[in-house]
Amino acid sequence: MFLAFEKYYIEPIAEKDAWKLCDFIISNTERLKRYFPKTIAQNLTPDLSRIFVVKKVKAFTANEEYLFKLKEKKSRTIVGLIYIKELDWDKKQAELAYCIGYQYEGQGWMYESVQALSGYAFDTLGLKTLQIIVHKTNPGSIKVAEKCSYTWQRTLLKEHTPPGENALDMELYELYK
Repeated sequence: MFLAFEKYYIEPIAEKDAWKLCDFIISNTERLKRYFPKTIAQNLTPDLSRIFVVKKVKAFTANEEYLFKLKEKKSRTIVGLIYIKELDWDKKQAELAYCIGYQYEGQGWMYESVQALSGYAFDTLGLKTLQIIVHKTNPGSIKVAEKCSYTWQRTLLKEHTPPGENALDMELYELYK
């Protein structure tokens, strides 16, 4: 699967992406540490990133989890990630989780990407319900969810525990086919 936009494109993570993924994670660690601690921990070095992408490629092939990268066209740098995860094939439900590099925030790339991958999840994967779980202090992510027609459902109490913090209540947004 390959989706091209004016300045970037989306495609599945590949084994050749280990170095660029490591660079993305390291340069955005401060930004990602609260909501993507596991992804950071698995990408602190190029060797760890190599192991990570091999695992994610296998998960993609096995229809267990789908990890996509956003790459800027000019530099071919990874500028963001979108997971389709927590797949429940019986319920035909999954969660989207996404992040973008600090220098690309506010350009509409994540909106376009979530919109496109929501369509992919419905039309290609056959899912019926997509979820986005976000903290109320993340207005950019809330804006993406709402602009992509996800609707707020409820507050999930103590849903996520960031490193070194107490558990946080998170907001659940859903989109239905």
